[in-house]
Amino acid sequence: MPTSAPPSNRFERRRAETRQALVRAARQILAETGDTSASIQAIAERADVGFGTFYNHFESKAELFDAAVVDALEEFGQAIDERLQGTDDPAALVAAGVRLSLRMVDSHPELMQVLRHRGLGHVHSDRGLAPRALRDLERGVAAGRFVAVDPTVALSALGGSLLSLVELRFARPELDADEAAANLAEIVLRMLGVPPDDARDVARHPLPDLA
Repeated sequence: MPTSAPPSNRFERRRAETRQALVRAARQILAETGDTSASIQAIAERADVGFGTFYNHFESKAELFDAAVVDALEEFGQAIDERLQGTDDPAALVAAGVRLSLRMVDSHPELMQVLRHRGLGHVHSDRGLAPRALRDLERGVAAGRFVAVDPTVALSALGGSLLSLVELRFARPELDADEAAANLAEIVLRMLGVPPDDARDVARHPLPDLA
């Protein structure tokens, strides 16, 4: 789960723990079905908190499920960031982000199920991988590594393609995920103007471990 500054006293710690338990329960529901029709009672029972406690933290189920998606997005973005520290080439960052994302279907299945069900509506979110990918696209254009495209439009193409591949990975577990992700990364880099031989090489650089 994403981390933040620790609460300063016991009451605040317990309050934060209860809120996180509700968010975790909502994430589990989203991962299992993508359905937000579960009752507040069912969510509270799954979180092992009292029914009335729910309204101390959220005004509605919609607010809770939004918080659950944001929580998943931020965990996703942090996981990618941590493994790509020290990588400066925008092309390498974009390619590795695509490939690591698909590997997370196996290493972080609940998280990726949430993104599978809810990710498309957050392609341009200010949380998670989206702002990081937009940053890398903007840097690549500014440095001449990528052609002069609108980074926001490029992010739409990248995010939609990645989510489609995540869906394919869940639908077809026998798929060679690493090869499929490398192929997509190569296609994206070529779309961004990286020369074909360079795109193929960058899309197959060794990746850090997700364990």
